Amino acid sequence: MNITVCVKRVPDTETRIRIADDGREVTRDGVKYVLSPYDEFAVEAALQLAEEAGDGEVTLLTFGPEAARESLRSGLALGAHRAVLLMGEPTMDGLATARVLVSELENGDAGLILFGVKAVDDDQQQVGPMVAELLGRPCATSVTAMDVGDGAVTCRRAVEGGQEVVEMDLPAVVTVTKGRYEPRYASLRGIMMAKRKPMVEKPAPEVESGLVVEGLEYPPRRPEGRIVGEGTGAVEELVRLLREEARVL
Repeated sequence: MNITVCVKRVPDTETRIRIADDGREVTRDGVKYVLSPYDEFAVEAALQLAEEAGDGEVTLLTFGPEAARESLRSGLALGAHRAVLLMGEPTMDGLATARVLVSELENGDAGLILFGVKAVDDDQQQVGPMVAELLGRPCATSVTAMDVGDGAVTCRRAVEGGQEVVEMDLPAVVTVTKGRYEPRYASLRGIMMAKRKPMVEKPAPEVESGLVVEGLEYPPRRPEGRIVGEGTGAVEELVRLLREEARVL
Protein backbone atom coordinates (compact mmCIF):
# COMPACT_ATOMS: atom_id res chain seq x y z
CA MET A 1 0.00 0.00 0.00
CA ASN A 2 1.27 3.44 -0.92
CA ILE A 3 1.05 6.16 1.73
CA THR A 4 1.29 9.91 1.26
CA VAL A 5 2.20 12.10 4.22
CA CYS A 6 1.34 15.79 3.90
CA VAL A 7 3.88 17.84 5.84
CA LYS A 8 4.51 21.50 6.56
CA ARG A 9 7.59 23.66 7.06
CA VAL A 10 7.19 25.74 10.23
CA PRO A 11 9.37 27.96 12.42
CA ASP A 12 11.35 26.04 15.03
CA THR A 13 9.33 25.94 18.25
CA GLU A 14 12.28 27.50 20.10
CA THR A 15 12.52 30.44 17.69
CA ARG A 16 11.76 33.88 19.06
CA ILE A 17 8.93 35.11 16.85
CA ARG A 18 8.89 38.77 15.76
CA ILE A 19 6.07 40.54 13.93
CA ALA A 20 7.05 42.22 10.66
CA ASP A 21 6.77 46.00 10.18
CA ASP A 22 3.48 45.66 8.30
CA GLY A 23 1.94 44.01 11.38
CA ARG A 24 0.37 41.26 9.28
CA GLU A 25 2.99 38.56 9.17
CA VAL A 26 5.95 37.14 11.04
CA THR A 27 9.38 38.31 9.99
CA ARG A 28 11.46 35.53 8.45
CA ASP A 29 14.90 37.05 9.03
CA GLY A 30 17.01 34.73 11.15
CA VAL A 31 14.17 32.23 11.65
CA LYS A 32 15.07 28.55 11.62
CA TYR A 33 12.49 26.29 9.96
CA VAL A 34 11.81 22.62 10.69
CA LEU A 35 9.32 19.91 9.85
CA SER A 36 6.24 20.46 12.02
CA PRO A 37 6.62 18.18 15.09
CA TYR A 38 3.17 16.61 14.70
CA ASP A 39 4.02 15.80 11.09
CA GLU A 40 6.97 13.80 12.41
CA PHE A 41 4.47 11.49 14.15
CA ALA A 42 2.66 11.04 10.83
CA VAL A 43 5.91 10.26 9.00
CA GLU A 44 6.85 7.69 11.63
CA ALA A 45 3.39 6.10 11.38
CA ALA A 46 3.74 5.80 7.60
CA LEU A 47 7.20 4.27 7.86
CA GLN A 48 6.08 1.70 10.43
CA LEU A 49 3.03 0.72 8.37
CA ALA A 50 5.17 0.32 5.25
CA GLU A 51 7.72 -1.75 7.15
CA GLU A 52 5.02 -4.00 8.58
CA ALA A 53 3.48 -4.52 5.12
CA GLY A 54 6.86 -5.24 3.58
CA ASP A 55 6.07 -3.27 0.43
CA GLY A 56 4.58 0.01 -0.72
CA GLU A 57 5.99 3.51 -0.90
CA VAL A 58 5.94 6.50 1.44
CA THR A 59 5.68 9.86 -0.33
CA LEU A 60 6.05 13.25 1.34
CA LEU A 61 3.96 16.12 -0.02
CA THR A 62 4.22 19.78 0.91
CA PHE A 63 3.02 23.16 -0.30
CA GLY A 64 5.54 25.92 0.27
CA PRO A 65 8.50 27.94 -0.98
CA GLU A 66 11.66 26.51 -2.51
CA ALA A 67 13.27 26.54 0.94
CA ALA A 68 10.87 23.74 1.94
CA ARG A 69 13.24 21.34 0.17
CA GLU A 70 15.29 21.18 3.36
CA SER A 71 12.32 19.96 5.41
CA LEU A 72 11.48 17.37 2.77
CA ARG A 73 15.07 16.13 2.74
CA SER A 74 14.91 15.64 6.50
CA GLY A 75 11.83 13.45 6.00
CA LEU A 76 13.55 11.49 3.23
CA ALA A 77 16.49 10.93 5.57
CA LEU A 78 14.14 9.21 8.01
CA GLY A 79 13.17 6.65 5.37
CA ALA A 80 10.49 8.11 3.08
CA HIS A 81 10.94 7.06 -0.54
CA ARG A 82 10.15 10.22 -2.51
CA ALA A 83 8.89 13.78 -2.09
CA VAL A 84 6.75 16.29 -3.96
CA LEU A 85 7.07 20.05 -3.50
CA LEU A 86 4.21 22.24 -4.74
CA MET A 87 5.98 25.59 -4.91
CA GLY A 88 4.01 28.60 -3.75
CA GLU A 89 3.27 30.77 -0.73
CA PRO A 90 0.69 29.25 1.64
CA THR A 91 -1.69 31.56 3.47
CA MET A 92 -3.58 31.19 6.74
CA ASP A 93 -6.57 29.89 4.76
CA GLY A 94 -6.71 26.16 5.47
CA LEU A 95 -9.26 25.52 2.72
CA ALA A 96 -7.02 27.13 0.11
CA THR A 97 -4.14 24.92 1.26
CA ALA A 98 -6.38 21.84 1.15
CA ARG A 99 -7.39 22.61 -2.44
CA VAL A 100 -3.75 22.93 -3.50
CA LEU A 101 -2.89 19.57 -1.91
CA VAL A 102 -5.93 17.89 -3.47
CA SER A 103 -4.78 19.00 -6.92
CA GLU A 104 -1.89 16.54 -6.45
CA LEU A 105 -3.57 13.92 -4.28
CA GLU A 106 -6.60 13.32 -6.49
CA ASN A 107 -4.38 11.88 -9.22
CA GLY A 108 -2.30 9.71 -6.87
CA ASP A 109 -2.66 6.10 -5.79
CA ALA A 110 -2.20 6.50 -2.03
CA GLY A 111 -4.48 4.21 -0.08
CA LEU A 112 -3.77 6.19 3.05
CA ILE A 113 -3.13 9.93 3.38
CA LEU A 114 -1.63 11.04 6.68
CA PHE A 115 -1.30 14.45 8.34
CA GLY A 116 -0.01 15.64 11.67
CA VAL A 117 -3.01 16.54 13.81
CA LYS A 118 -2.05 20.21 13.45
CA ALA A 119 0.74 22.53 12.36
CA VAL A 120 2.43 24.19 15.30
CA ASP A 121 2.48 27.62 13.65
CA ASP A 122 -1.23 28.24 12.99
CA ASP A 123 -2.73 25.46 15.17
CA GLN A 124 -5.87 25.20 13.01
CA GLN A 125 -6.38 21.39 12.74
CA GLN A 126 -8.36 21.97 9.54
CA VAL A 127 -6.42 20.89 6.47
CA GLY A 128 -6.57 17.11 6.98
CA PRO A 129 -10.36 16.89 7.37
CA MET A 130 -10.83 19.40 4.51
CA VAL A 131 -8.70 17.27 2.18
CA ALA A 132 -10.78 14.22 3.14
CA GLU A 133 -14.00 16.07 2.37
CA LEU A 134 -12.74 17.33 -0.99
CA LEU A 135 -11.61 13.81 -1.95
CA GLY A 136 -14.77 12.18 -0.63
CA ARG A 137 -12.84 9.90 1.74
CA PRO A 138 -13.50 8.92 5.37
CA CYS A 139 -11.38 10.68 7.97
CA ALA A 140 -10.27 10.07 11.55
CA THR A 141 -8.52 12.79 13.55
CA SER A 142 -6.18 12.85 16.56
CA VAL A 143 -5.24 9.20 16.06
CA THR A 144 -2.64 7.74 18.44
CA ALA A 145 -2.29 4.31 16.79
CA MET A 146 -3.61 2.45 13.75
CA ASP A 147 -3.55 -0.94 12.06
CA VAL A 148 -4.17 -1.67 8.39
CA GLY A 149 -5.59 -4.88 6.97
CA ASP A 150 -8.28 -6.33 4.69
CA GLY A 151 -8.93 -3.05 2.93
CA ALA A 152 -9.58 -1.10 6.12
CA VAL A 153 -7.72 0.92 8.72
CA THR A 154 -8.50 0.64 12.43
CA CYS A 155 -7.68 3.82 14.33
CA ARG A 156 -7.42 4.44 18.04
CA ARG A 157 -8.20 7.86 19.47
CA ALA A 158 -7.64 9.01 23.05
CA VAL A 159 -10.86 10.42 24.50
CA GLU A 160 -11.74 11.54 27.99
CA GLY A 161 -11.85 8.52 30.25
CA GLY A 162 -10.88 5.96 27.63
CA GLN A 163 -10.10 5.11 24.05
CA GLU A 164 -12.26 5.30 20.94
CA VAL A 165 -11.78 2.79 18.12
CA VAL A 166 -12.74 3.85 14.59
CA GLU A 167 -12.65 1.54 11.56
CA MET A 168 -12.70 3.00 8.06
CA ASP A 169 -12.56 1.53 4.58
CA LEU A 170 -9.56 2.45 2.46
CA PRO A 171 -8.68 4.81 0.87
CA ALA A 172 -8.89 7.10 3.89
CA VAL A 173 -7.37 10.17 5.55
CA VAL A 174 -5.93 10.16 9.09
CA THR A 175 -4.44 12.92 11.24
CA VAL A 176 -1.88 11.61 13.74
CA THR A 177 -0.94 12.83 17.19
CA LYS A 178 1.45 11.69 19.91
CA GLY A 179 1.01 8.08 20.92
CA ARG A 180 2.47 4.90 19.45
CA TYR A 181 4.64 6.68 16.90
CA GLU A 182 7.77 8.10 18.50
CA PRO A 183 9.79 9.77 15.71
CA ARG A 184 13.06 8.03 14.89
CA TYR A 185 16.38 9.77 14.37
CA ALA A 186 17.93 9.98 10.92
CA SER A 187 21.03 7.81 10.51
CA LEU A 188 24.13 9.00 8.68
CA ARG A 189 23.35 6.51 5.93
CA GLY A 190 19.78 7.84 5.71
CA ILE A 191 21.02 11.43 5.42
CA MET A 192 23.38 10.47 2.59
CA MET A 193 20.71 8.45 0.76
CA ALA A 194 18.22 11.33 1.05
CA LYS A 195 20.33 13.36 -1.35
CA ARG A 196 19.72 10.78 -4.09
CA LYS A 197 16.02 10.15 -3.51
CA PRO A 198 13.62 11.67 -6.06
CA MET A 199 12.02 15.03 -5.31
CA VAL A 200 9.50 16.37 -7.80
CA GLU A 201 9.07 20.14 -7.85
CA LYS A 202 6.20 21.83 -9.64
CA PRO A 203 4.34 25.14 -9.34
CA ALA A 204 1.30 25.00 -7.11
CA PRO A 205 -2.03 25.88 -8.72
CA GLU A 206 -3.31 29.35 -7.94
CA VAL A 207 -6.07 29.17 -5.34
CA GLU A 208 -7.54 32.39 -4.00
CA SER A 209 -7.44 32.74 -0.25
CA GLY A 210 -10.73 33.48 1.44
CA LEU A 211 -9.07 34.65 4.64
CA VAL A 212 -7.49 38.05 5.24
CA VAL A 213 -5.14 38.69 8.17
CA GLU A 214 -5.93 42.16 9.50
CA GLY A 215 -3.08 42.20 12.00
CA LEU A 216 -0.95 40.27 14.45
CA GLU A 217 -0.36 41.17 18.09
CA TYR A 218 1.94 39.88 20.78
CA PRO A 219 0.14 38.26 23.73
CA PRO A 220 -0.36 40.64 26.65
CA ARG A 221 2.32 40.63 29.32
CA ARG A 222 1.43 38.80 32.46
CA PRO A 223 0.88 41.04 35.47
CA GLU A 224 3.39 40.75 38.27
CA GLY A 225 2.60 38.32 41.04
CA ARG A 226 1.52 39.41 44.49
CA ILE A 227 2.25 37.85 47.88
CA VAL A 228 -0.84 38.07 50.09
CA GLY A 229 0.60 36.46 53.19
CA GLU A 230 2.16 33.29 54.56
CA GLY A 231 0.79 29.99 55.78
CA THR A 232 -2.84 29.22 56.54
CA GLY A 233 -3.46 32.80 57.61
CA ALA A 234 -3.28 33.92 54.00
CA VAL A 235 -5.97 31.53 52.73
CA GLU A 236 -8.91 33.79 53.53
CA GLU A 237 -7.36 36.78 51.73
CA LEU A 238 -6.34 34.62 48.77
CA VAL A 239 -9.88 33.29 48.37
CA ARG A 240 -11.27 36.83 48.56
CA LEU A 241 -8.93 38.06 45.84
CA LEU A 242 -9.70 35.12 43.59
CA ARG A 243 -13.40 35.75 44.02
CA GLU A 244 -13.56 39.55 43.90
CA GLU A 245 -10.58 40.57 41.71
CA ALA A 246 -9.65 37.62 39.52
CA ARG A 247 -13.31 36.45 39.42
CA VAL A 248 -12.36 32.81 38.96
CA LEU A 249 -14.37 31.49 41.90
